Amino acid sequence: MKATTVKLDGELLDQIEKAKAPGQSVTAYVRSVLRKNLEQQRLREASVAYRAFVEAHPDEREWLGEWERADLPTAPSDQRDAQ
Repeated sequence: MKATTVKLDGELLDQIEKAKAPGQSVTAYVRSVLRKNLEQQRLREASVAYRAFVEAHPDEREWLGEWERADLPTAPSDQRDAQ
């Protein structure tokens, strides 16, 4: 397993110390922040890819529109009774 050391000092270290939970180490805090950041980046990239897919496939966009209009909170048997 590869490992690295990152030097934190001065104002940045002070801010990290203030931001982390009282019992949390600086290492654990930085690791959690980096993981969250990477996950957000991955989700943004997936969102862009999904939007491009929907734009390129009008039939998919139409199908999604049907889902949005569906009365999902009502049970199917209740919907049939109402017709």
